[in-house]
Formats: sequence, structure tokens, C-alpha cells
Amino acid sequence: MRSSLWKKWLSKITGKSAQDASNDAKQGSDATSAANPTQTASETLNPAPQFVQCISPVGLHQMAYRTWGNPQNPKVLLCVHGLTRRGTDFFALAQAMSDEYFVVCPDIVGRGDSDFLTNPMYYGVPQYVSDIVTLIARLAPKKLDFFGTSMGGLIGMVLAGLEHQPVRRLLLNDVGPRIEFAFLTRLMSYLGKPVVFSSQAEALHYVNSLTETFGRHTQEQLRHLNLPQIIQKDQQWIMHYDPKISVPLMAQNPMTAAAGELALWKSLDSIKIKTLVARGVESDLLSSATVEEMCRRNPYVSAVEIEQAGHAPAFILPEQIAIAKKFFIS
Repeated sequence: MRSSLWKKWLSKITGKSAQDASNDAKQGSDATSAANPTQTASETLNPAPQFVQCISPVGLHQMAYRTWGNPQNPKVLLCVHGLTRRGTDFFALAQAMSDEYFVVCPDIVGRGDSDFLTNPMYYGVPQYVSDIVTLIARLAPKKLDFFGTSMGGLIGMVLAGLEHQPVRRLLLNDVGPRIEFAFLTRLMSYLGKPVVFSSQAEALHYVNSLTETFGRHTQEQLRHLNLPQIIQKDQQWIMHYDPKISVPLMAQNPMTAAAGELALWKSLDSIKIKTLVARGVESDLLSSATVEEMCRRNPYVSAVEIEQAGHAPAFILPEQIAIAKKFFIS
């Protein structure tokens, strides 16, 4: 019964027949079951992953992505997640936008169902932008909008600042060129550290504690949001991402960090499309002063603040989804 309901749901959101949906699910089942064999599709409300082949200086890798809506829709909304997150974060936003868009949510390399890089020093925005460009080429949209949370917003900012870039509108979710030291301190308290749990419940409790800054959510909302963040391996529960994504950050020094921020400001200054910065009022990553400077420097940039949220608003609450709908669809 549960399997039948899942096929009907997947068919509805992708525009495929139940048989096609079943075939797609079967193709992705090996990766999904290997990652988390006890997690049901109905718990995560996410379709099976598809894959696009990308390239880095050390070779080829596969990037996973999930889709909602009609694949024949020429309007595509690309949703890109934060540093330690994955594309499943956007399940609520994607469903809400799928009547208007074909919504595509990748797992950036090193996360989720995507491959891990053999050289962790390539875990950085330039590689991520390259992979997103490859995905866009696969999708070939007639109209492309971009929603980026945290790291995903940096990817969108750099992409939108390039010549001949394809994005029509850009929403930056709680991120800008300047990253506050308080956030980096909090991030380094857990990033890259091996965490192993004996039960799914224990692992989920840990991830829920990390997402307290996302806003006020029910336990059911947190379950849908955070179950995909943990996987089972060798009878233990671990995080979905490559711990080595922290290596480039650990290698930063004041000079390289300053150069990185300067490059991001240059990207922002080069953007010539309508851009909305959504800042969590309680954010420790994006200060109100940085948002003011972003709006001052670039007339295409506007801003909105989200109450009762820090870094970063999850955009699973109706009032937050309404912000995205108003910006992209109006």
C-alpha cells in the first residue's frame, strides 16, 4: 500500500506514468537503500535521484539531483543547499513551486547521493559553480531562476556575476560576501569532526540540535528536514557528507580569506539581475550591516528579514515559502 501511494505521488510531481516513476525509483534504489536502508520514501517525501556527470581537475564525478514538477516545463527553479546540507532540504519549497516551475535540487559534490572528490582541496565554490553549469546545460531551461541557501547562495552569486550567465532572478538565503566570525567559530565546532551514532534516533537528535538556528519548527517538520542528513553504514549512523569538505576551510588564512571576500564582493557588484537577500533576524552569518552594504552597492539587490530565524531560514514554513513565491512569480 505504501509503495503504491509513493508511485502515485512521484508520478504526480514529475509528470511521468506510474511505470516510468517506478523505473526511475528502481534506478536510484541501490544508492538510496545503501545510504539509508531503514528510511522509507514516505518519510522523506523525496523522489529518487538522477545523476549528471561533471568534471574536476582530478577526473570525473557524478552529481545527484532530484526534481519536482513537469520536466517539460521550460521554467526551471534551481535550489542549492548549504555547506553540510543536501538537496532534500527543499522538499517543501519544491512541492509548493512545482505548479509554476520544474524544480531541480542537486546534492553538491561531496554530499548526499553525489560522489566524493578524491582531492578534497577542490571542495570549493569554483568547482561547485562548474558542476552547476554542467547541470544547467543538461536541463537547457528557457527561463532559469536560482534559490541558494548559504553556500548555495555563494554559488548563485558567483554564477550570476559572470558574463553571459543564464539566471533571471536570484534569491540569496541568509548569505552575502562577508561571513561573520561568530558563524565560522560555531561551524568549526562540528565541521569535519567524525560523528558516529548507534541508532537513528540518536543521530536525528544530533542533527536537530544543529538546526535549531533554522527557526521554530515542529518535531515532524524537523524529521522530514533532517532524516536525509543521516545514513546507515556498518550498522552505525553517520552524516551524509564527506568529512573532508572541511579541508579547504581549515587551510584558510587571513590573507586568503580576505581575497575570497573581495572576489565575492566583485561578483555581487557584477550582478545585473533582480536579487533578493533573505536574512534571518537572528543570523550569526549575515549581519544587517552587510545586507545594507549589498543593497547600497548594487541597485538590483533588495532585502527582506525573516523573524524567528537565524542561519539559515529553512523555507518550509508557509510564510517563508510565500516570500519566495512573491519574488519569483510576481
